[in-house]
Amino acid sequence: MRTEFRFLIAVGLMLVVLVGTNILFPPVQPEPEAPAADSLGVAVESQSLSVDSAAEPELTPSGDPEPTPEIAQDRPAGTGEPEAAETQVEDRSYVVQGPLYRFTFNSRGGRMRGVELQEFESFSGEGLVQLIPEDAAGALGLRLLVNADTVDYRDVFFDARPADGLSVMENGGPQSLTLSYAGDAGRPPLEVVYTFQPDSYSVLVEGRVGGVESAVAFIDLGEGLAMNEGRPRDEERSMAYALNHVQEGIRIQNIQNLEEPSLETGPFFWAAFKSKYFVMGALAGSSPDEEDARLGGAVVTPTGIPFRAHVAVTQPLMADGRFVYRLFAGPQDYQILRAQGRDFHNVNAYGWRLFRPIIRPFTGIITTILVFLHENLRLGYGWVLVVFGVLMRIVLFPLNHKAMRAQLRNMAVQPMLQEVQTRYKDDPERMQKELMKLYREHGFNPLAGCLPMLLPWPVLIALFFVFQNTIELRGVPFLWLPDLSAPDPFYVLPVILGLSMFLIQWISLRTMETPNPQMKTMMWIMPIFMLFIFANLASGLNLYYATANLATLPQQYWIAGERKRAQEEMKKSGKATTETKKKEAKKG
Repeated sequence: MRTEFRFLIAVGLMLVVLVGTNILFPPVQPEPEAPAADSLGVAVESQSLSVDSAAEPELTPSGDPEPTPEIAQDRPAGTGEPEAAETQVEDRSYVVQGPLYRFTFNSRGGRMRGVELQEFESFSGEGLVQLIPEDAAGALGLRLLVNADTVDYRDVFFDARPADGLSVMENGGPQSLTLSYAGDAGRPPLEVVYTFQPDSYSVLVEGRVGGVESAVAFIDLGEGLAMNEGRPRDEERSMAYALNHVQEGIRIQNIQNLEEPSLETGPFFWAAFKSKYFVMGALAGSSPDEEDARLGGAVVTPTGIPFRAHVAVTQPLMADGRFVYRLFAGPQDYQILRAQGRDFHNVNAYGWRLFRPIIRPFTGIITTILVFLHENLRLGYGWVLVVFGVLMRIVLFPLNHKAMRAQLRNMAVQPMLQEVQTRYKDDPERMQKELMKLYREHGFNPLAGCLPMLLPWPVLIALFFVFQNTIELRGVPFLWLPDLSAPDPFYVLPVILGLSMFLIQWISLRTMETPNPQMKTMMWIMPIFMLFIFANLASGLNLYYATANLATLPQQYWIAGERKRAQEEMKKSGKATTETKKKEAKKG
């Protein structure tokens, strides 16, 4: 069963307990009755835009796919036949080593063949996290659309300056690697400059094509990201490409559901591949402040390999033959992604599509709070979750207390409601008027005890997705837990979670003189369901919920005591009222 479905079941069951029991099974009183419940703005040649031999949809000058496309072979501009690969030239690798990364470029095609992240260990094998799949052709291969011809640079050989690669030193300035191709009869000269910062996962990419007045660059983003997690099933469901359209906003497409080639019409602020914890993408412009920068369209093609898809984005050349964009290859760290601009921090899809507009603001706030507690209190993320769980119960306590007060107020009105219903049972219209009058005078609302408890649900759902996907918890140990992003190997937290839920319901039932049998049954069944559902979820999520439940116990005990005292006062008040009525009847 998928993790999201397990959580959906858990949410439904919690709602049954927190809301349904207030409506269906209210506490028993003396004689009460239960309350009534742009288009691609570039000319694109009608021919194949493919990786190796994979066919992609043909594009028209308007950016729309042809109804019956013909697939042609890529060929150099100005020639009628494909040019043979230049196999006689030496195939070399150029390495850029920095404090955060290790990029590897290949002389053939100037492609990026490897991206290692120095601060993250791979859990799917030995060594560091590698973003480029080992058996993939690489990324950032370039093609040009010049007039009616495709100029393909993915198999020519580039020279590099410096020829031995780069070593980007910590606390040093930016450094650049230049890949250049001198040109030939069919291809104009091309130079691409990659500028690296020692403290950033963002790389400035500036290219220049010589002797070309008007053309469109096709930037190859590769075939997706490599698997780096110990639980492949979780990561497979996270593999997706994401696009931020200028007018339509962010769209995220899961690669496992991709079956047919597609044309994504732009313009876009950025296009990216994402896994569960990492992202690699191209962002328009040389900086986040460049408002007019845009990418063109994107062509997406399945590769035939599970959880892989080839994506290429377009960018028109400037008048002087230049193009510029930013490459980001790094972790899905909220603060780092936010600094890239253009809502790049929303590349990770939190929640189901229908609820994302509601959940996204909460995920940003929650993540900011977690990072703030970690950095300012100097606590490990395990203790941060414990502190955050306690703080959330303190923040939500006024809502729980308000719900309890509303429930007591409704309970006090119950005898009067019953009296009105009995007195005017033969006159429904009069009974309705009297009930409305009673509601106004005493502030009765059948849902008043439920609404305050529903308000925190967007936060609780956002917490689920934050703790399931936040990079800060990846690989972080806590007490007996080897990894807060993985399930508890000994099931200690799911058991604590189930027991705490049992105690919360048991304390609540103690305040009822004759508890409903259905509620008693639910008190035993719910913890078992929760144990089953949460057993395979991230231990960080379980740690938060278990802490929050334990922090709820003293609050629940106090509320239960107050509810019991209120019920006793209501009994005394009811007896006094009954005796007064009897005396008045005797006098009469």
